[in-house]
Amino acid sequence: MVVASELLVRYTVARQLGTALLVIVLGGVAANLGLLPTGATEANPVPVYEAVFGVVAPLSIFWLLLMVRLRDVVKAGRPVLLAFGVGAVGTVLGALVGIEAASAMASFGEARGPLAGMFAGTYIGGSVNFNAVALEYDVVRRGGLYAGAVAVDNIITAVWMVACLTVPKIFSKEVRAARTARGGAANDKDVSLEPQDRATVTPFDLAVAAGLGVFCVWLSGVVHDLMVGQGIWAPPAMLILTVFALALAQTPWMARLQSPGVLGMFAVYVFLTVIGAHCDLAALRDIGGLAGAIAALAGCTVAIHGIFAFGVTRILRIDGVTAAVASQANIGGGTTALALARSLGRPELVLPAILLGALGTAVGNFAGFTLAELLR
Repeated sequence: MVVASELLVRYTVARQLGTALLVIVLGGVAANLGLLPTGATEANPVPVYEAVFGVVAPLSIFWLLLMVRLRDVVKAGRPVLLAFGVGAVGTVLGALVGIEAASAMASFGEARGPLAGMFAGTYIGGSVNFNAVALEYDVVRRGGLYAGAVAVDNIITAVWMVACLTVPKIFSKEVRAARTARGGAANDKDVSLEPQDRATVTPFDLAVAAGLGVFCVWLSGVVHDLMVGQGIWAPPAMLILTVFALALAQTPWMARLQSPGVLGMFAVYVFLTVIGAHCDLAALRDIGGLAGAIAALAGCTVAIHGIFAFGVTRILRIDGVTAAVASQANIGGGTTALALARSLGRPELVLPAILLGALGTAVGNFAGFTLAELLR
């Protein structure tokens, strides 16, 4: 999928879409045609997908953070945090409207409140919150309802990634100007790549970057487990990994490495392909009438989030790319927001994207459980 997307971007009019968008679309098409598995479950695990989420995604974060200079991040600070907060408010309001619309189409019984909490939580901070609420209120025991909610969530997440990639490119003068300056000429074969992504790398560079990545991913898990074992507060392993990467990134010798950008973007593209493959349209047919009601809940939640994420932030004079990255941190989490920041040519938003993803896990969990309780 990555090879096909790169060829399309380099040699066809698809260069305007970009590799990140194409791998999601091609992954979704291939999965629904039966060429790839349409997601993994406990009953039917897909080891490759588990490896991508468990290893490749953390490695992509580490490698791309190696290119972050903290002095560049200062420029992104307050606007992206404000945009994230505005989007979170929109998500909660959207879940409230969505559950009313969904309840008019189907009866969820005692699962009504938890369902709203699940979608509010996941569209503020990711699937960790979705599953936390589902487990607490035993929604997971209602097989058809839970499976339908998971299928709709995966589809909406992928669709929103496509929207966040597309909307800024259409409406943002900054993105259009950067795209023209970087590769507007028809004969530019590397229009999809940032300068550091098409750099010449050596085996030494690759060995250092790959070795550091694998070691730090392992070490962050060890440190987290040790802290938990000692009974003290432990930040998520991803945040520990972020600290390791940022500490290394500020050293002069790390700035000379050419490979982290190439490795990081390749890993992100593989991750996004799996995101696309999780768009299981057949799963919606399997749950019958519930599909429309759950889709209404998720659709209203994301639609109202979008009004806040792009409408209210425009009133606040926050640029479209910053709003899109913050919105993606809400809907898809830190890794997809990171991929979006790099794909839209805003490397200074890479670190804020990761940090917002972590913040979203905390805020989304709180919002999800609060909403579930209020609506019970």
